[in-house]
Amino acid sequence: MSPIVSRFHGIVITFHYRDHEPPHFHVRYGEHRAVVAIETLEIKRGYLPPRAATITRKWARLRQWELSEAWDATMRGESVRIPPL
Repeated sequence: MSPIVSRFHGIVITFHYRDHEPPHFHVRYGEHRAVVAIETLEIKRGYLPPRAATITRKWARLRQWELSEAWDATMRGESVRIPPL
């Protein structure tokens, strides 16, 4: 199971332990799934409805440094939580 890093407005952010590069996070919103690059905040795979994508990017912009640190911690097998929006 992927550790939940944050949850807000029906959006669930997760990392996968020992995942592949480049650094990214996984997003679930209802039946929608996406993978978002931490550096660019670009959706690399999947789809989010426009409103969910906007909210996710807003949160990620505010927490970009924390996301980078969380990526490193998760790759070491540690659980991390980041405050919601």
